[in-house]
Amino acid sequence: MNSTDGDFAGLSHIEGQGDESRSRMVDVSSKPSTAREAVAEARVQFPAGLREQLLAGQGAKGPIQEVARVAGILAAKRTGDLIPMCHPLGLDFVEILFEQAADHPDQLLIQCTARCQGPTGVEMEAMTGASVAALTVYDMTKAASKGIQIVAVRLLSKKGGKSGVWSAS
Repeated sequence: MNSTDGDFAGLSHIEGQGDESRSRMVDVSSKPSTAREAVAEARVQFPAGLREQLLAGQGAKGPIQEVARVAGILAAKRTGDLIPMCHPLGLDFVEILFEQAADHPDQLLIQCTARCQGPTGVEMEAMTGASVAALTVYDMTKAASKGIQIVAVRLLSKKGGKSGVWSAS
């Protein structure tokens, strides 16, 4: 979309055109409640050799992964408070998992799965959970190196709703 043409067709959170456009929360009151699931990941890049050293034990601020796991779960549950047009959802399940990236030995993969029964998807909840877990890892390890980076956050898959199943390639 060209930012000057004012055409927001297909964007559900914007109505009107040009100077008359405005944001809105989508009305999901008439949508059926269905099972929803989304999986997102964040990647934290550490300088060479630092990931293993930092995550081998407890950091100065406590057990890094456990603190990040709790932060990610809490963030997923509060997504409706953080992202203005997100609907508050009663999540039935949130899980945060950590592993070394197979393709980058100095990257930590953080995966968040969110599930609920509801009228709208949980993609934002999964992405928020993964993002805040990554930010917490950064916060707890930044004293060791300012070169630590959050290099990616993305949706991996979603299930449910009228669009059905989607997976990243």
